[in-house]
Amino acid sequence: MLTESTITTMLPVTDSARAGHFYTDSLGLTQTGRGEDGTLYFAAGAGAIGLRPMPAGAQSENTALSFEVGDLPAEVRALEDRGVRFQDFETDGLKTVGHIAELGNERAAWFNDSEGNVLCLHEVLS
Repeated sequence: MLTESTITTMLPVTDSARAGHFYTDSLGLTQTGRGEDGTLYFAAGAGAIGLRPMPAGAQSENTALSFEVGDLPAEVRALEDRGVRFQDFETDGLKTVGHIAELGNERAAWFNDSEGNVLCLHEVLS
């Protein structure tokens, strides 16, 4: 059943070595394997992330992946300490303070990986 399946999110990367370093060194994830096509696999929660070699321009301008965390400000600080640069927004519908946007019953912060994929950290508020 799909509701019980482990999910692997596939992200396009143009430089596998650079992307692999970002996901291990900056995000702290553990590489679990390498596919015959060069895809690098990383453990993430109950699923996985696959970094698949693709031509430049395959990255989405929208959020491709979001990590749910329990303490968003602490995670933002920890990733900043590893060199991750967060995006800031100030538009009619979205404003960040300290890189974090309040969105109803959750808050979120966005950053790009080394390949330009938009990633997000989000926290559900009680």
